[in-house]
Amino acid sequence: MPDFAAPLQRLIDEFRRLPGIGQKSAQRLAFYVLRSPRDQAAALAAALTDVKDNLGICVECNNISDAELCPYCRDPNRDHSQICIVEEPHSILPVETTRSFNGVYHVLHGSISPLRGIGPEQLKIKGLLDRIGKEDVKEIILANNPTVEGEATAVYLSRLLKPLGIKVTRIAMGIPVGSDLEFADEVTMLKSLENRREM
Repeated sequence: MPDFAAPLQRLIDEFRRLPGIGQKSAQRLAFYVLRSPRDQAAALAAALTDVKDNLGICVECNNISDAELCPYCRDPNRDHSQICIVEEPHSILPVETTRSFNGVYHVLHGSISPLRGIGPEQLKIKGLLDRIGKEDVKEIILANNPTVEGEATAVYLSRLLKPLGIKVTRIAMGIPVGSDLEFADEVTMLKSLENRREM
């Protein structure tokens, strides 16, 4: 491994900590910052500290927010009787890009994974139950990831919420638009058959 000046090596090491960034990518990013004008490097540093200093968690839904309530929770035009449950804050964006959901969200910050020592107690489920107790919630949409952990979390939440008399639904899963059936694995094909609808 080549020897770099200590400040440059430190920057490379910091970039390597980012997910999906290996040694070569970290070096490219570090050299880009090195070649950039000082004001661009200062803007990057300011953006990084701004994120850490000025962002927190919405007290209602656990989404990332720059205020006590996130934009979805404080929007009076959204349907607060419909809550879409997602695993992480970044999972809200795919739902929002459809422009067809006008409810609010609840972010669990993970999924049940006994192998990693994550049980229901480590997830943000208590806040959801508090919301249901305070608000007139009519439907919970489970938009967990289609993984073993996501399915386990969806089943757990369904069993927890159904006795409360709330409609609990799960997003459909199956063959993506534009793909070929020959590339579908058996679980995806099974989900597609289970979620079929009348034409």
